[in-house]
Amino acid sequence: MTEPCIDYSLGEYQNAVNGALEKMRRDNVIERIRAKDYTLWKPKPDEIVNRLGWLEAPSETLHKLSDICAVIEPLKNNFSDIALLGIGGSSLAADVFGNIFERKAGYPRLHVVDTTDPVFISDISQKINLQKSLFIVSSKSGSTLEITSLFKYFYNLCLDKSGSEAGRQFIFITDEGSPLTKTAEGISARHIFLNNPDIGGRYSALSLTGIVPAALIGIDVETLLQNVSSNPETLMSVGASLGATLGMLATKGRDKLTFVLPPRWKSYGGWLEQLIAESTGKEGKGILPVPDETLSDASGYGKDRVFVLFQNKNEAKPSAFESLAGAGHPVITVKIHDDYDLSAQMFIWEMATAVAARVMGVNPFDQPDVEATKKHTRAVIANLEKCSDVADEKPAMTFGQGEIFGSIHGAAPADAFRNFLKQAKAGDYICLQVFLSPSQETDEAVMGLRDVLALKYALPVTYGYGPRYLHSTGQLHKGDSGNGVFIQLTQDHAPDVNIPDNIGEEKSSLTFGALNAAQAKGDRQALTEAGRRILRFHFRTNPAAGLKAVAEMF
Repeated sequence: MTEPCIDYSLGEYQNAVNGALEKMRRDNVIERIRAKDYTLWKPKPDEIVNRLGWLEAPSETLHKLSDICAVIEPLKNNFSDIALLGIGGSSLAADVFGNIFERKAGYPRLHVVDTTDPVFISDISQKINLQKSLFIVSSKSGSTLEITSLFKYFYNLCLDKSGSEAGRQFIFITDEGSPLTKTAEGISARHIFLNNPDIGGRYSALSLTGIVPAALIGIDVETLLQNVSSNPETLMSVGASLGATLGMLATKGRDKLTFVLPPRWKSYGGWLEQLIAESTGKEGKGILPVPDETLSDASGYGKDRVFVLFQNKNEAKPSAFESLAGAGHPVITVKIHDDYDLSAQMFIWEMATAVAARVMGVNPFDQPDVEATKKHTRAVIANLEKCSDVADEKPAMTFGQGEIFGSIHGAAPADAFRNFLKQAKAGDYICLQVFLSPSQETDEAVMGLRDVLALKYALPVTYGYGPRYLHSTGQLHKGDSGNGVFIQLTQDHAPDVNIPDNIGEEKSSLTFGALNAAQAKGDRQALTEAGRRILRFHFRTNPAAGLKAVAEMF
């Protein structure tokens, strides 16, 4: 393992950070984390002592590697594609591995299915050869609504093609005792991987959750794991210092953590986003990760930013970062030696997040506000089952391609949008919640709108596709101090895709489009309940064109 290198330029915050580092040493934080001392975070052990298994995950998984290889080695020649059915912590690490490391020749292609969008799901089912595809069903709890729905849909498709052998196309990754173990046994699944139940989803990258999919596409997972397990003490020390720095900066109002990543590592920003947002965004506090933002002039940023640059070891620091530091913004530079540094960085940032949460006074391992959206979603679905034509909210305004919902002021869409965003002030952020079918055109339109809003309002603008973000930044949206301004983007779903009520049966009481809409509505209700500011744009036709039109308003 190459020694990790992180440089800091903290300006006026250096003394405060020095104090935080000294307090961390005085309180024996690293030793107490190693000993799994829950009192570092809270006086009671609930959702702490049973969430520290990530500390041993790299070495535990390394010891299981021969068993993992014995299961997956025979599969590479039997399957052309792998579809991972997972969401949040069950899918993000695999997505990062699949994007950073190219698939090894002769191994299957990886497709991450982490959505309830019917267009995306239908496209995947048509893109892959169902008889030559392996499905990984990954869920810690075994009861995640998205995953159980996706499993029933894809299993029924395989049943039509492969008959009684369909179960041999499924591998499960879950915790011991989860409902998925019985499901897997019931279909005679090829294999069930039982993960350490003391590892939370967002800390599971170096456990079976991330490593099994990585191994299936030919990544050298032994090197990934050795890079951590060969020297965990050094990585813990580096991560703890980083965490004390981030935590102290957050308490000083520098709570917008802006990441600049090499193009190949872009997907790593999504993994960091979940880890940091879901771990720190609670009890009226939080660090907001801002990945994939287009850098602008240093003078255009407020006094709430911290910038983190990941760069290759031989590259000089860009002049833009010298300007940022010169303008008084804290700048952290992380040197990358090669792509296999990824595992060490994952462990460092897991440690950093745990320590930052301690400095901020929150439990990094729970997610108390995630349940609010799930509760409202279940209620919406229950109403749908009682009456399929339950009326939606009444629009506040109708425009050419759709409607606007929420409390608005103004006679035209542009006026309504501008007046809504006038509520945004220094220290706030704007969030685009995207319940639209993913496509290159939609991605480009979302990026365009984000850049326009960031430039006009000089605020961080984040975005996330639903329902994926509900298992990631959704906790922070409802758990932080309420400085988010939310714009939810929804659309009509036609054609739609049925969700089977049971495997092996055609009867369906719910579609993926209805589930997707229920999740959007459930989160709107949870945000409103939490006193958040939210406006919804619903597109009846061509959402990408509609988003471009919205951007042109500014």
